[in-house]
Amino acid sequence: MQTDWIWGFGGGLLIGLAASGYLLLNGRIMGISGIYGGLVDRSGWSDWVDRLAFIAGLVAVPWLMTRLVPSTTHLTGNWAVIVLGGLLVGLGTRLANGCTSGHGVCGISRLSLRGIVATVFYVLAGGLTMALMRHVLGVI
Repeated sequence: MQTDWIWGFGGGLLIGLAASGYLLLNGRIMGISGIYGGLVDRSGWSDWVDRLAFIAGLVAVPWLMTRLVPSTTHLTGNWAVIVLGGLLVGLGTRLANGCTSGHGVCGISRLSLRGIVATVFYVLAGGLTMALMRHVLGVI
């Protein structure tokens, strides 16, 4: 549809506002893998309530939006691909010491060289993986 870009634009604005608000109110970068990782490895248990609320919001808001605004998704129905993709993303965030929100949104906006380099490499890796999975292996 010709207006699909509006959803991307609106989502980008919301992510930017959330990252700005998180930094202003908490004094920390909104890196989702770091927030989640602090719960898993117990290094962030001093503020576990904030971390858990943030993660709960990441799950609840998209679920709520799918109920309020009917839309379609292009996500594959192949659960093996979804699980493998999630595991690979988790591995990548550990290797890169961050994720798209920490390096991409917050790092680039702060002109962090580390964030810019990490973002370039994970976008390239994602593009290559997508090309391989779709056009060579045909699983997506």
